[in-house]
Amino acid sequence: MEKLQAEDARYLRRKVKGGSLDVHPTEKALIVQYELEATILGEMGDPMVGERKECQKIIRLKSLNANTDIATLARKVVEECRLIHPSKLPEVEQLLFYLLNRKKSGNDKREKHSPRDLAPFEGMELDEEANINRIDHYVELLYEDIPEKVRGATLILHLARNPDNLEELLQNETALGALARVLREDWKQSVDLATTIIYVFFCFSSFSQFHGQVTHYKIGALCMNIIEHELKRYDLWQDELQKKAANQNVKKEHEKAFKKYQGLLIKQEQLLQVALHLLLNLAEDTRTELKMRNKNIVHTLVKTLDREDEELLVLVVSFLKKLSIFLENKNDMAETYAVEKLARLLPCKHEDLLNTTLRLLLNLSFDTGLRSQMVQAGLIPKLSALLADESQRQLCVCILYHISVDDRFKSMFAYTDCIPQLMKMLFDCGESPMDPELISFCINLAANKRNAQVICEGNGLKMLMKRGLKLKDVLTMKMIRNVSQHDGPTKNLFIDYVGDLAAQTGVQEREEYVIECLGTLANLTIPDLDWELVLKEYNLVPFLKDHLKPGSAEDDLILEVVIMIGTVSMDDSCAAMMAKSGIISALIELLNSQQEDDEFVCQIVYVFYQMVFHQATRDVIIKDTQAPAYLIDLMHDKNAEIRKVCDNTLDIIAEYDEEWGRKIQSEKFRWHNYQWLEMVDNRAMGDDGEPFMYGDDGEPFMHNGDILERPDLFYSADGIIPADSTISPEFFIGYQNGDMGQAGGFPGAVSTVLHYPRRPSTAILEL
Repeated sequence: MEKLQAEDARYLRRKVKGGSLDVHPTEKALIVQYELEATILGEMGDPMVGERKECQKIIRLKSLNANTDIATLARKVVEECRLIHPSKLPEVEQLLFYLLNRKKSGNDKREKHSPRDLAPFEGMELDEEANINRIDHYVELLYEDIPEKVRGATLILHLARNPDNLEELLQNETALGALARVLREDWKQSVDLATTIIYVFFCFSSFSQFHGQVTHYKIGALCMNIIEHELKRYDLWQDELQKKAANQNVKKEHEKAFKKYQGLLIKQEQLLQVALHLLLNLAEDTRTELKMRNKNIVHTLVKTLDREDEELLVLVVSFLKKLSIFLENKNDMAETYAVEKLARLLPCKHEDLLNTTLRLLLNLSFDTGLRSQMVQAGLIPKLSALLADESQRQLCVCILYHISVDDRFKSMFAYTDCIPQLMKMLFDCGESPMDPELISFCINLAANKRNAQVICEGNGLKMLMKRGLKLKDVLTMKMIRNVSQHDGPTKNLFIDYVGDLAAQTGVQEREEYVIECLGTLANLTIPDLDWELVLKEYNLVPFLKDHLKPGSAEDDLILEVVIMIGTVSMDDSCAAMMAKSGIISALIELLNSQQEDDEFVCQIVYVFYQMVFHQATRDVIIKDTQAPAYLIDLMHDKNAEIRKVCDNTLDIIAEYDEEWGRKIQSEKFRWHNYQWLEMVDNRAMGDDGEPFMYGDDGEPFMHNGDILERPDLFYSADGIIPADSTISPEFFIGYQNGDMGQAGGFPGAVSTVLHYPRRPSTAILEL
C-alpha cells in the first residue's frame, strides 16, 4: 500500500462481508470465514487506496455436551455473532449437531503434520483474541519475567496456529529471533515456556518452504538437547520414586511424590511430543536427517519407547519407521534392541499405534539379525494371534512371511494357532486369486515336517488338491509339493491323488504347473505304490523320454523328469521298462550336456545307482553303455554328494563285474596314491620351516596311520566280501537271489528312498 501524507487521508471506511461456516478440525468450535475490506477515502470522499483481507473468527463452544439444547445454542450463536446471517441458522444447528457426535478418526494417515494436529496442551489458554498488528507488543513480553514470557509466547502461538499468519510472522525477524533466544536461554526454567515456543516453530515446520528459517535459528539441534535432558530427568524421577516406594516409613511421602510426578509427566510428554513432531517434519530433508542420526536420534527414540502415553508412542514409532529405510538407522535399531521394546506394544487397543508398530516391524523384518530378535522377543505367537484382526492381517502376514524364510524358525509356527488361521484364509478365498504374501507364507511353512502335518489335518490336503488341480494354480501346487516331500503319514495321504497328478503330464499345460505336479509325484517314495501300473495307465514313459533331450524343455522340467525316473526306478519292473525304452542312453547324453550343473549330475548318477540294483538294468548299464567310465571320472568331483553317490554305485558295479571291479580298484589306488604323494610333498616342510618328522624306520610319521594301509581301498579275494568283514556273505547271496528288500541298501550307500538332498521350494516375494 502506498504511503499517504496525513493531510491526504481524511476518512477510513471498513466493510465486512460474511462468508462460509465450518467446524474446527480438533476443537469444539465453529470457524466463521469473512472478508474485511478497508478503504481510505480522500477529502472529497472518493476512494484513494483499498485492501481486502480474508479473515476468520473462531467461536469456541466449551459448554457443548450431550445435554445441550442444540436449537437454543444455535440461536444464541447467531444472535451474538454479527458475522453470521440469521438465514444460516439451520446450517449452524447442523454443524453443532456434527460437533456433538464427531469422533476422532483413527484412519487419518497424514504424513505431513499440520499446525492443528496438536491440541492445545494443559495450562494454555488460547481464547484471548490475538491480533497480528500487536505482534511487537507480544515480543516485548518476551523480555519480562517467566510468566510474562509464557504469556507473550502463547499469544504469538495463537497467531502461528493460523497458517495465513505464518508469512507475516516470518517477516518479523525480531519476533522469531526473540523466541529462539528465549528458548535457548530459559528452556530449563519452565516446561510451559519451552513447549509453547517449540510449538510456534512447529507450526512453521509443518510447511516445507519454512524449513530453512527453522534451521536458521538452530531449533532442531536445541530440540535434540531438550529431549535428551528430559529423558534424563525422567530416569531420575523413576529412581527417586523407587527409593521412596522401597521405604515403608515414608509411604505418605511417596504418595505425594507420585502425584507430583504424574503432573510433571503430563507436561514433559507434551514437551516431548511437540519437539519430536518438529524434528519429524524437519527430517523431510535427508541432510537434516543425517545430522540427527549423528546426534544419536535413534537411541533417543528407542529410549522413549519405554513411555506409556499412546499419542507420544505413535509419534516415536512413526519417526522410527521413517528412519528405518536407511541402513545406518536400521543398524542403530538393531544395536539398541528396538524390537524388544516394540514387542511390548503388541497387541494394543490403540489402532494407530498398533498399525504403525507393525509397519515399522515390517521394515525391520527384511534384516536377518532383526528377524532373530523378533523371534527371541516372542513375536511369532503375538503376530499369529493378530491374524484374526482383518485390519492388521496383511501386515502380520508379511512380517511372518519374512520370518518363515529362515529355516531355523519354521518349526516354531506349528506350536501357535497360525497355520489353522492360514488354512481358513485359504478356504475363504474360494476360487478367487490369493494374496501372493499369503500363499508364499504357506509355501515356506509347508517345507517343515511338523507344519505339513498340521496343514493336512482334517480336509486340509483335500482342499489344497481340489484348488490346485481345478484352477491349475502353480503356487498352490508348489505348497502341495513341499508337503509331499516329508516322510511319514502325510506322504501316504497322496496315494489317492497319484492318478490326478499323473494325468497333468499328458495334457498341454504350462510348464511351471507341470513342474510342480511332476515334482510332487517324484516325492512319493511310497512302498505300496504300484508305479508300473501308473506308468502304463498314463503312458508316462514316452513323456519322460521325450523330455530328457537337451533343449526339449526348460531345465527345471528336465530335472524333475530325471528325479521322477529315479523314483520309479526303485521298482524292478519299472526299471526294466526304462531300460527297454532307451532312457539310459538319453540320460548319458543329458549327462554330457549338463556336466557343469552339479544338481543334474547328482540326480542322473542317482538314477544309475537305483538301476544297478536290478539285474536287467544293471547289465544294460555295465555292458551296453559307458556309464561306469563316467562314474569313475566323477569319483573325484569337487561336490561331496556327487562323490558319495558315485562311490556307492561303483561299489555295486564292482561286485557284479570283475573287469570293471579291477578298473575301479586301480583307479581308487591311483587316486589315493596321488593324494598321499601330494600330502607328503606339501608337509615335508612344516609351517615354521622345520623338516617333517620321521619315524624310527625312516618313513614319514603319520598321526592317522599310513593311507596305503586303509582296508577300504581293497576288496577281499572273492571280490565280494569287504576287507573289514562288516558284511556277511549271506548278505550278498540273499541280494543276488532277490531276497533283499529295497529298504535294505548296500553298506555305505545312500538310502534308496531318499533323493539327493535338495532345498524345498521357498517362496521369495518382492514386497
